[in-house]
Amino acid sequence: MALPNCLTVAVIFSLCVICNNGVEAFHDIYPNLQSISVRSVSKLHRTGYHFQPHRNWINDPNGPMYYNGVYHLFYQYNPKGAVWGNIVWGHSVSKDLINWKELEPALYPSKPFDKYGCWSGSATVLPGKGPVILYTGVIDKQSNEVQCYAIPENTSDPFLRKWVKPDISNPIIVAEHNMNGSVFRDPTTAWWSRDGHWRMLIGGRRKNRGMAYLYRSKDFVKWIRSKHPIHSAASTGMWECPDFYPVSLKGKNGLDISMVGNSVKHVLKNSLDITRYEYYTIGTYFRNKDKYIPDNTSEDGWGGLRYDYGNFYASKSFFDPSKNRRILWAWANESDSKEDDVKKGWAGIQSIPRTVWLDSRGKQLVQWPVEELNSLRQKEVKISNKMLKKGDYVEVKGITAAQADVEVTFSFSSLDKAEAFDSRWVNAQDLCAQKGSKVQGGVGPFGLLTLASEKLEEFTPVFFRIFKAPNKHVVLMCSDARSSSLKRELYKPSFAGFVDVDLANRKLSLRSLIDHSVVESFGAGGKTNILSRVYPTLAIKKKAHLFVFNNGTEQITVENLKAWSMKSARRN
Repeated sequence: MALPNCLTVAVIFSLCVICNNGVEAFHDIYPNLQSISVRSVSKLHRTGYHFQPHRNWINDPNGPMYYNGVYHLFYQYNPKGAVWGNIVWGHSVSKDLINWKELEPALYPSKPFDKYGCWSGSATVLPGKGPVILYTGVIDKQSNEVQCYAIPENTSDPFLRKWVKPDISNPIIVAEHNMNGSVFRDPTTAWWSRDGHWRMLIGGRRKNRGMAYLYRSKDFVKWIRSKHPIHSAASTGMWECPDFYPVSLKGKNGLDISMVGNSVKHVLKNSLDITRYEYYTIGTYFRNKDKYIPDNTSEDGWGGLRYDYGNFYASKSFFDPSKNRRILWAWANESDSKEDDVKKGWAGIQSIPRTVWLDSRGKQLVQWPVEELNSLRQKEVKISNKMLKKGDYVEVKGITAAQADVEVTFSFSSLDKAEAFDSRWVNAQDLCAQKGSKVQGGVGPFGLLTLASEKLEEFTPVFFRIFKAPNKHVVLMCSDARSSSLKRELYKPSFAGFVDVDLANRKLSLRSLIDHSVVESFGAGGKTNILSRVYPTLAIKKKAHLFVFNNGTEQITVENLKAWSMKSARRN
């Protein structure tokens, strides 16, 4: 995340970046904290099975790939402290996406074309040649950005520990005179076309219009910009970390990035620098025109579909040929203060890697934790056909509730008591804040109370609430952090999203991955997903509890619940 080439107004090093076209974004810069490293890292709130390095700051996932039997994850990393700064490309490898070995950084500022930063990028495996990293280099103090490449020093090394940046041809892409070089970053994985060219996208902005520039090359070194972006959208601001890939119209299998045809749709995802949210569209890629046109099934802008309606940013996907699946990573930032991060010695995690595919109706994506995560499941408890009346909450006993995996199906006999839906309720997060778990409803709220203290002084509820609109029912899913901690100096949002689901069978399913300071939830089989970062003071370690609850007048049945204590993943 580079700072734009703008006038900066600093208040205690919290920078409001102001450009010619208005406010660009907020970036917190703490020069005095960037290289403070604690002697001992705090284990309180550290995750057991979500990926994070042993210490210090982490943000965007970069260049994930599968190569010669090994999964590689690169990431923006500060090796010297727990706030943003001193950024290098951290590098870890795995055989199963769950247990990781941390290696030396793969890239760090060392050349004139990346002297001031090695920012985000992607990896592309060239047939017969091996992987190439494309990344953004920062060339000056004004944050002008160029695109660079790096290759493995030794492709026979199974872990690809060393990477080199050839002086010849680097940087491979420089912004043209009519482009803003300070908002020009994050190259995508490249795809091969039958016309003999490689193609890739780079995020950018023109005034307040977000866009993805398209470049093509025959040799992967000399790149030419297309006359027009592959796509753009007004009033969306800078498009960071674009991702572009095909999805199959049938089945859950992933596709190689170069796949095209009548049985394929394409996904374009953008991370919005202004809002710090992401959105994606599903549409058609016209190869002969190098244009992507979204289907008219969701908003192409701030209110569009999201992978995740919580703390989830700078996501990056890759195709895993070993299991024919597309896997999605994302950064989940902390929600405490920078002072807290410095004291504990770490900040930032990655979401659980998710398999992603197109829903059978073709209107949205579906996500689910990779199957390898199940290998960490230990002790299992079950609840079946448990009735919950209004005000009931029942503890799920016998597991480590601070580090758990729970899957539950709720059922209800009638929707007659569903509350009326107001057409002005277009923002799910605002609605969740208005109608939280403590507000009695008709059909719902019902769900889980995660990371709960014994007497419920603290808890993070993940729940559904069903409303009746004129021609349909509306399902709201919430992960509400407002009651998650007694500590006040925290960001505690009421994250929420609407769920597009058929209620004909009168059932709703929920899966929550609970991991000390993370509650990562998947609603209706992964149609709506929410990751929350929370910091309980009472509900920690063995003092954490898990409950099912109902606060609606309609009786809810816990039809089937399975919960597991989770082992910690191995790290080195």
